[in-house]
Amino acid sequence: MKSICGLAVVLFLVVLPSAVAYDPLDPTGNITIKWDIVSWTADGYVAAVTMSNFQMYRSIVSPGWTLGWQWAKKEVIWSMVGAQTTEQGDCSKFKGNVPHCCMRKPVVVDLLPGVPYNQQFSNCCKAGVMSAWGQDPTNSISAFQVSVGLAGTSNKTVKLPTNFTLLGPGPGYTCGPAKVVPSTVYLTPDHRRKTQALMTWNVTCTYSQFLASRNPSCCVSFSSFYNETITPCPKCACGCQNKNNCVMSDSKQAHRKGINTPRKDNTPLLQCTHHMCPIRVHWHVKLNYKDYWRVKIAVTNFNYRMNYTQWTLVAQHPNLNSVTQVFSFDYKPLVPYEAINDTGMFYGMKFYNDLLMEAGPLGNVQSEVLLGKNKDTFTFKQGWAFPRKVYFNGDECLLPPPDTYPFLPNAAYVNPIAISTMAVSVLMFMLIL
Repeated sequence: MKSICGLAVVLFLVVLPSAVAYDPLDPTGNITIKWDIVSWTADGYVAAVTMSNFQMYRSIVSPGWTLGWQWAKKEVIWSMVGAQTTEQGDCSKFKGNVPHCCMRKPVVVDLLPGVPYNQQFSNCCKAGVMSAWGQDPTNSISAFQVSVGLAGTSNKTVKLPTNFTLLGPGPGYTCGPAKVVPSTVYLTPDHRRKTQALMTWNVTCTYSQFLASRNPSCCVSFSSFYNETITPCPKCACGCQNKNNCVMSDSKQAHRKGINTPRKDNTPLLQCTHHMCPIRVHWHVKLNYKDYWRVKIAVTNFNYRMNYTQWTLVAQHPNLNSVTQVFSFDYKPLVPYEAINDTGMFYGMKFYNDLLMEAGPLGNVQSEVLLGKNKDTFTFKQGWAFPRKVYFNGDECLLPPPDTYPFLPNAAYVNPIAISTMAVSVLMFMLIL
C-alpha cells in the first residue's frame, strides 16, 4: 500500500508542472521563440531570433524579458544587433577580434528605446516589453540578430542550443526543447519574390502561475446596490510576508521622494492593507434597469514601486455574451471554445488609461459596463451577478468565499422582467373588475 501511495505522489509531482501550465481560458497561449539561420559564415552562422507572444491576455511588462540557453558545443557570440548579453564571459583565448560573449550559458536582454540606428533590428529595442497578442498584436513581437561562431556551418553540422529559459520579467515560464521546423519563407518588399531561411527551429515556452509565485498577485472585492455590505478581499489574500515592510497610506513615508523608484530585483513596496495584494479588483453591481443592468469595475494599485503599462483584466461571467457598452475601457470577447461566450478582456484606452500608476491618488483605473438581460438566466440571487473568475495581467485573482457575497434581501426587486409582466396582468385584471 505504501509503495502505491509513493508511486502516486511521484506521478503527481511529475505531471503537475506540465498540467498547471495549461490555461483553460487561453488553451493555445504561449511564447514561441523562432531561430532563422539567414546566412552561413566561415565558422558558424547568422540567425534572426524572433519572440512572438501568442498569449491572449498575458503581456511581458517592464523590466522586460530575459532569454537564456546553453550551447551544445563551444559556440561563441561574435556580435548581436537589437539585443545584448548581460555578461561577456572569459574571452582571453581570442586574439584580435574578441567575441561579444563567450559564456557557455549566455543570458540575453533587449536593448532600450533610442539606441543608435546601427544597433537596431526590426521589432527590437522596447526594453523587453511585449504586449499580449489579444491586446496589441503589432507590439507582441520582439526580435534580434545574433552571429554565432565556433559552430556548425551547414544544416547537418549545426547543433541546436538546449535548456532554454525565459523570464517575463519574473519566473513562471517553462521552455521546451528546440525543434527543427520547415524553414521560414520571406516575401521581398515588392511582394514578387519569396526567399527562405537556410534553417529554422522553434522553442515554445508556456506560463504557469503556480511556478511564478506560491501566492496570488491580486484579489477581488464585491459590492452591490441591493445590499450595504461590502465583501472585501480575503485577509492575507496574497500572503502577508510583506506585512512588516508595508507603508501606511497616510504616513510621511508614502510621500517621501524616491518612493516610486523600482528595485533591480522588483521587490514590491506595498501599501498596508488587510489583503496585502499589489492589485485589487472591485466589482460593484451598480444599477438595475428593465432590460439592462450596470456594473462598475475599479482596479487599484497598492504597489509604490510598480506601474502597469498596457495592463489587462479578464473576467468570466455568463452575461458577458450580452455586453452592450463599455464606457472607459476597451473590450474584447475571448472565445477559446466556440460554443461558450462567457469571457472577456478589458484593457486601457491608448493614451488615456492604458497606464495604471503606482500606489497613491492616481493609482487606479475604473469603468462601467452595461449588459443586456436574458430573461431565462438573469437573477441577482445567490451571487449570480458576480464574476466566476478574474485575471489581472494574466494571473488569476483570489475571489472571496461564496458565502460572503452580498446577498439579496428577501423583499428585494428580484426579477424586474417577471415582476413587470405580473404588474401588467394585475392591472388588466383590476380594469376588468
